[in-house]
Amino acid sequence: MTEPAPLPHPRKRGIFSGLRASFLTGLVVILPIGLTLYFIWVVTGWIDAWVLPLLPHAWKPETLLKQYFGDETYLNVRGVGVPVFLLFTVFIGWIAKGIIGRFFIHWTERTVNRLPVVRSIYTGLKQIAETVFAQGKPTFDRACLIEFPRPGMWSVGFVAGDAKGEVVDLIGGTQNLLTVYVPTTPNPTSGYVVFLPEDQLRMLDMSVEDAAKLIISAGLVYPPGKDVPRTIPPPARAAE
Repeated sequence: MTEPAPLPHPRKRGIFSGLRASFLTGLVVILPIGLTLYFIWVVTGWIDAWVLPLLPHAWKPETLLKQYFGDETYLNVRGVGVPVFLLFTVFIGWIAKGIIGRFFIHWTERTVNRLPVVRSIYTGLKQIAETVFAQGKPTFDRACLIEFPRPGMWSVGFVAGDAKGEVVDLIGGTQNLLTVYVPTTPNPTSGYVVFLPEDQLRMLDMSVEDAAKLIISAGLVYPPGKDVPRTIPPPARAAE
């Protein structure tokens, strides 16, 4: 009886393979931290460049440093404009809640509405700001799957709420019509707005934040503890 042939020994990983694996692991650790710190650094610098020129000369950081530590002292203090911006914004919000603030805002809006080009820009920016920073009203409350851009292809969308007004009147139907925002990858700030009956949506268990991570990562990052579904059941369609 012949003995079975011995199994081949597994190839040993070379030194360059180990270095490559360590390098990739290091990138996974360093990139999120480094990019986060870089983003904070850029944003604080942008706020400083916008806020600090508006401060009186006597209140600027370089003036105070020279006053307390001498003329030869040089120190680039970054981020001073951030607390100034936060305090100024809180102060403006407090003023806007009062009678004088509301009167001034209404007067400013009436003036802006008389300017053709400025009116369009101001109205669009105001609507975006009110939508993003509205208090007590979630921008997107649920994540879902819809057949988009054609049947058989599925996309992640965010439910913005019930459709209203002329959209409901023109589409008609007895089912609840929802407004769904379908973002693009990897930039979720651009996308499409679609209107669908509620029974054509498949609601996801994952949160809106996890769904956003899934979109930004181009499908590489799934919520922890969630198995990737193998199949997606077809949506229930109304009887023709």
